[in-house]
Amino acid sequence: PLSRGYRGSGGRGGSSNYQAPLSRGYRGRYGTSGSRSTFSGTGGFASRRSVAIKDARSILSNVELARASETPEMERQALEACEQEGIVFIDEIDKVCSSAKSRGGDGGPDCSSEGVQRDLLPLIEGCEIETRIGPVKTDFILFIAAGAFHSTKPKDLMAELQGRLPVRVGLQSMKRKDLERVLTEPAHNLLEQHKKMLEAEGLSVSFTKGAVKEIARVAEEMNTTTENIGARRLNTIMERVMEEISFNAPDLKDSDAKDIEINKAHVRKRLSEVVKRRDLKKYLL
Repeated sequence: PLSRGYRGSGGRGGSSNYQAPLSRGYRGRYGTSGSRSTFSGTGGFASRRSVAIKDARSILSNVELARASETPEMERQALEACEQEGIVFIDEIDKVCSSAKSRGGDGGPDCSSEGVQRDLLPLIEGCEIETRIGPVKTDFILFIAAGAFHSTKPKDLMAELQGRLPVRVGLQSMKRKDLERVLTEPAHNLLEQHKKMLEAEGLSVSFTKGAVKEIARVAEEMNTTTENIGARRLNTIMERVMEEISFNAPDLKDSDAKDIEINKAHVRKRLSEVVKRRDLKKYLL
């Protein structure tokens, strides 16, 4: 029957070859569309377009789900949950505060940084924000702010903002065991990412436990002696370890060395120059 035309719930089909309802016009539970416009799936009508049947089903399903969810009761529950149980995480809060040293020692306020803090202050203190489904009061929303504070301190924030963030917690630097867990425990960890990328080139790569421990050791050491950037250090180290294999992957897949094992010796060899350059920096004036 689809090849002879389509008759939906209240719609009509002709004798011409079938097209998706959105391209020929569709009269049903979503409204009426003529020959020059169709339902857009966003609450109105849009220009005519042709889509596959599977795409039309997805569009109409999304429209129906949107209609079912946009009820006054669900909106009320959503607003109440946001006001009573909402959590807002503000990252890099240290980027909007400046110390007297970073301002040149004059002790005057940094207009740009203080302006951002003054904009955040009403939200944290408690105010009413207009949203698409109604006003939201922030009085009981939990605000959590975090920052590295390398060149500044939490005391460099506005006094009013400090008063609204009374609980202060200092986080410890990531240790070797923590970095090992980052490398192995997540479902899409860095090791698996590099394995999958090289699988696309026809190579099979594996990492020994010794290699993982050595990567974590070097990452911890570099974070201690240079800038501490946490787990992000693993990205640069992994790129260095896998650089040569990734570059030669097209040639390796045609050879017999398709199975590659990354061990502790390979990691040390690839990172020896990085460690050596780091050790020489302390002698540079």
